[in-house]
Amino acid sequence: MTGTKRASDAELQRLYQAFAEPRDPKQVEALMEDLCTIREVHEMAQRLTVAFMLDDGESYATIEKKTGASATTIARVSKCLNHGAGGYRAVIDRT
Repeated sequence: MTGTKRASDAELQRLYQAFAEPRDPKQVEALMEDLCTIREVHEMAQRLTVAFMLDDGESYATIEKKTGASATTIARVSKCLNHGAGGYRAVIDRT
């Protein structure tokens, strides 16, 4: 985050809580629309789709063709899915 002051722990906790509280997908949609650019939202949706496809055993080539994600993005998602904090796994397991 060059040139930008990093968020404090309290600010990060407020952000995480803001996503944890809404039970209605429309509320989450509104929050994401306000917080992120449309491009950022689409990129996050693409990464989640990539995670589901990797979990289903799809090849990088198939994922790249179906989603348009770069090999770098697919590799990053794969790394997080297999060795990350468990966020992707939690979403995959509850759906």
